[in-house]
Amino acid sequence: MQTTILNINGMTCMGCVNSIKNVVEKISGVNCVDISLESNQVKIQYDPEKANINQFKETIVEAGFEVNI
Repeated sequence: MQTTILNINGMTCMGCVNSIKNVVEKISGVNCVDISLESNQVKIQYDPEKANINQFKETIVEAGFEVNI
Protein backbone atom coordinates (compact mmCIF):
# COMPACT_ATOMS: atom_id res chain seq x y z
CA MET A 1 0.00 0.00 0.00
CA GLN A 2 1.00 3.57 -0.65
CA THR A 3 -0.30 6.76 0.94
CA THR A 4 -0.64 10.19 -0.63
CA ILE A 5 -1.96 13.50 0.68
CA LEU A 6 -3.64 16.01 -1.61
CA ASN A 7 -4.60 19.60 -0.76
CA ILE A 8 -8.16 20.44 -1.79
CA ASN A 9 -9.68 23.89 -2.44
CA GLY A 10 -13.41 24.45 -2.30
CA MET A 11 -14.46 22.28 0.64
CA THR A 12 -16.78 24.25 2.91
CA CYS A 13 -18.81 21.65 4.82
CA MET A 14 -19.21 17.98 5.66
CA GLY A 15 -21.31 17.57 2.51
CA CYS A 16 -18.21 18.46 0.48
CA VAL A 17 -16.15 15.98 2.50
CA ASN A 18 -18.70 13.23 1.90
CA SER A 19 -18.89 14.01 -1.83
CA ILE A 20 -15.13 13.65 -2.23
CA LYS A 21 -14.96 10.54 -0.04
CA ASN A 22 -17.72 8.82 -2.01
CA VAL A 23 -16.13 9.37 -5.42
CA VAL A 24 -12.56 8.52 -4.35
CA GLU A 25 -13.61 5.32 -2.56
CA LYS A 26 -15.11 4.04 -5.83
CA ILE A 27 -11.69 4.01 -7.53
CA SER A 28 -10.35 0.48 -7.81
CA GLY A 29 -7.36 -0.08 -5.52
CA VAL A 30 -8.32 2.55 -2.93
CA ASN A 31 -8.14 1.10 0.57
CA CYS A 32 -8.81 4.08 2.86
CA VAL A 33 -9.83 7.74 2.44
CA ASP A 34 -9.42 10.19 5.32
CA ILE A 35 -10.45 13.82 4.77
CA SER A 36 -9.81 16.81 7.02
CA LEU A 37 -12.08 19.80 6.45
CA GLU A 38 -9.95 21.91 8.82
CA SER A 39 -6.70 21.37 6.90
CA ASN A 40 -8.36 20.98 3.47
CA GLN A 41 -6.53 17.71 2.86
CA VAL A 42 -7.44 14.23 1.70
CA LYS A 43 -5.23 11.30 2.69
CA ILE A 44 -5.61 8.28 0.42
CA GLN A 45 -4.19 4.82 1.05
CA TYR A 46 -4.14 2.76 -2.14
CA ASP A 47 -2.53 -0.02 -4.16
CA PRO A 48 -0.21 1.74 -6.65
CA GLU A 49 -0.62 -1.11 -9.14
CA LYS A 50 -4.36 -0.41 -9.39
CA ALA A 51 -4.68 3.36 -8.84
CA ASN A 52 -2.59 6.52 -9.18
CA ILE A 53 -2.53 10.15 -8.13
CA ASN A 54 -3.73 11.39 -11.52
CA GLN A 55 -6.91 9.32 -11.14
CA PHE A 56 -7.52 10.88 -7.74
CA LYS A 57 -6.97 14.40 -9.08
CA GLU A 58 -9.29 13.89 -12.07
CA THR A 59 -12.02 12.37 -9.93
CA ILE A 60 -11.89 15.18 -7.35
CA VAL A 61 -11.88 17.88 -10.06
CA GLU A 62 -14.87 16.20 -11.75
CA ALA A 63 -16.65 16.38 -8.37
CA GLY A 64 -16.22 20.17 -8.47
CA PHE A 65 -13.13 20.81 -6.33
CA GLU A 66 -9.56 22.01 -6.99
CA VAL A 67 -6.53 19.86 -6.20
CA ASN A 68 -3.16 21.37 -5.22
CA ILE A 69 -0.08 19.36 -4.39
